[in-house]
Amino acid sequence: MRIVEKLLPELSSSWMKHLSIEFKKDYFIRLKQLLKHEKEKNIIFPKTSDIFKAFELTPFKKVKVVIIGQDPYHGNKQAHGLAFSVHKEIIPPPSLKNIFQELKRDVKIEEPKHGNLEYWAKQGVLLLNSTLTVNAGKPNSHHHLGWNQFTNTTINILSREKHGVVFLLWGKFAQEKQSLIDSKKHYILNTSHPSPFSAYKGFIGSNHFSETNSILSSNNQTPIDWNLN
Repeated sequence: MRIVEKLLPELSSSWMKHLSIEFKKDYFIRLKQLLKHEKEKNIIFPKTSDIFKAFELTPFKKVKVVIIGQDPYHGNKQAHGLAFSVHKEIIPPPSLKNIFQELKRDVKIEEPKHGNLEYWAKQGVLLLNSTLTVNAGKPNSHHHLGWNQFTNTTINILSREKHGVVFLLWGKFAQEKQSLIDSKKHYILNTSHPSPFSAYKGFIGSNHFSETNSILSSNNQTPIDWNLN
């Protein structure tokens, strides 16, 4: 069964230019084998066609903001390939609810009626999970498969090949990626994770949404329309 190969042609040519070599490396070949093995034993999220959704909706040439998550939601029908995002019919999880709370406080946007963040992705916000798959009901269960090497390489390439990208690093896990980013070329905004355990340790009140748009405007880039309504 092909779980990854059939997705690769759907990536934009701008991503394939930089990532095609990764798909041929030993670690990625092993990742595919491990993923196939996991699929034989477990239910995996997101569905196969959504694994690379972040790359499909945000072509390399359009990336101007990066939000880094850890791994996909592990509940049924939640994950669809974008960090922090859920399908429209799914009730937003607590972290996403806190993101919407800060959005309202910061830029006065009413809480959306859904938690699907595709509109952000299509404007150039790469919603990148560090691990792109997960077993149902088992958070962080695929951290050992090799996805981190792939997504770390993605961050490295973005840092090397682009200029003026705004990286939003929410929480300790995302902040560990800071060493992959050239702070002389890009903008790095750090705060706590939006989870209920840490949102009030910095995330609520961080002003990251308005600050991101100020940075984009100052660089003659179109600000992000954060309004999902």
